[in-house]
Amino acid sequence: MAEAVANVVRRVNETVEEGKDCLDLSNCKLINFPDGVFKILKSVIENIHAVTLADNVMKVISSKFFGSFTHLHELDLHCNVLTKLPDAVADVEHLKVIDLANNKFSVFPEKLLEIATLETINLEANSITEIPVERLSAMPALKWINVKSNPLDKDTLTALQTPHQFEILFTVDA
Repeated sequence: MAEAVANVVRRVNETVEEGKDCLDLSNCKLINFPDGVFKILKSVIENIHAVTLADNVMKVISSKFFGSFTHLHELDLHCNVLTKLPDAVADVEHLKVIDLANNKFSVFPEKLLEIATLETINLEANSITEIPVERLSAMPALKWINVKSNPLDKDTLTALQTPHQFEILFTVDA
């Protein structure tokens, strides 16, 4: 555990000292985003455009995270155990890419539909059965969505097979 904490502190300090626009806390055994990190990043948080929290054991990501990282363009949360996102995710109005692959979502995170800048959504390998295809079509910037390896219901699969202005990756069980 001490090694994981030291790893987080080292990476956060590097981000601040080197003026990086990305924060990589992947593979740090995090169960949530540490509150102390907000204090350390306070002076540079508006400059951070990408956060990677992949390969952790996060069950929840707080509203405070989205309220603080308001200038994010990319958020990588793949390989965690998330089941939902807080409503505050919709407040990140510059977000272009979100990776939620290999989590525990059983319902499509509807608040993503409110982010007008979102171009890429990765929800591969979750437990989602329904995708709001018509509402996705109304997203002005959406270019790509991956819903492979989800137990999609028959109606969703039918809707996905019609042409859309964005690319959809999905699997059809034989």
